Amino acid sequence: MRPGDMLTVQEADRLGRNLPEGLIVLYDLFEQGAAVKVLDGIAAGEHTERSLILDLALALAEDRRRDIVRTTRSGLASAARAGRKGGRGRVVDADKRRALLARRAEGPSPREIARGAGVSPAVVHGEV
Repeated sequence: MRPGDMLTVQEADRLGRNLPEGLIVLYDLFEQGAAVKVLDGIAAGEHTERSLILDLALALAEDRRRDIVRTTRSGLASAARAGRKGGRGRVVDADKRRALLARRAEGPSPREIARGAGVSPAVVHGEV
């Protein structure tokens, strides 16, 4: 960025994944003579130098992100204890996998097998 430019972000947390990273970005921007415009949150407004409110917004964003990670991990662990696993279910069951392998042994390309089986070529590559 050049002196006089302005970086616009929705919220201060978009400046970095954690407090130190956000502060480094701000330092670099302000050293270059650029300004930062925050549209929402407690630090909303235009900033041309570090301020307590901007630092506080970055610290709160880091804390919020830490809470999200903690609750996500907790939810995944709870689901695992209940016998559930996150993510999308498998497209290919055991019977379809046997059919894909048998078809592959006949020699056609994975793309042809996928077209005939109604799955994507990536699925065929993952199974054979």
